[in-house]
Amino acid sequence: MAHARNIGARTALERGAEVLVFLDVDCIPEAGLADRYHDVAAQPEHCDGLLCGSVTYLPPRGPGGYDIADLPNRRDPHPARPAPPDGVVIDSTRYELFWSLSFAVTAPTWLRLGGFWPGYRGYGAEDTDFGQRAAELGVPLHWVGGAHAFHQHHPVSDPPVEHVADIVRNARLFHDRWGWWPMSGWLDQFEHRGLIYRDEDRRPHLRTPSAQIPSDHSVNQQL
Repeated sequence: MAHARNIGARTALERGAEVLVFLDVDCIPEAGLADRYHDVAAQPEHCDGLLCGSVTYLPPRGPGGYDIADLPNRRDPHPARPAPPDGVVIDSTRYELFWSLSFAVTAPTWLRLGGFWPGYRGYGAEDTDFGQRAAELGVPLHWVGGAHAFHQHHPVSDPPVEHVADIVRNARLFHDRWGWWPMSGWLDQFEHRGLIYRDEDRRPHLRTPSAQIPSDHSVNQQL
């Protein structure tokens, strides 16, 4: 994923892009998202920052799909992230809350950050790593009101046991880079289910033979 994002950004920059907007493939942008990011990125006090937008997690679509025109009436921002009103920008130091569902940076800021670190494979830690890189470099974190997106519903596992190997590997890489454990809730649940164990340094390991996914693992209605 990091490699693909970095290639996309490089291609956009080669074609003259001044602002890069990243949106997950399963997210629908509200009509004013790109303009709002562009306007905030043009402001001197925000042009060197990491700009993040609010995201609503949608319920399952009906037979006719989602009514795009009605989406603004369905705004219900995820409670775990700041959600400023339209026209408001909130500064934050909670870099661990950064996620790549919806964010934007100017071209100089992207080059300063150096893109997503390509060492992670599969699921987990890539977003948190990018946020920590921004914190390390002193890149300000801003939550942008009015740059809203809608995450389309799809079922997921809770915890994501099918990704346990990726999560363990990526958590260890992240800890080596930043000194603390990401995805701690998932790691705790994996340990409780017997999929992993931790050594005296709290470093997670897959149980041998390779961890098996329990047949009764739960599936959430939202990611």
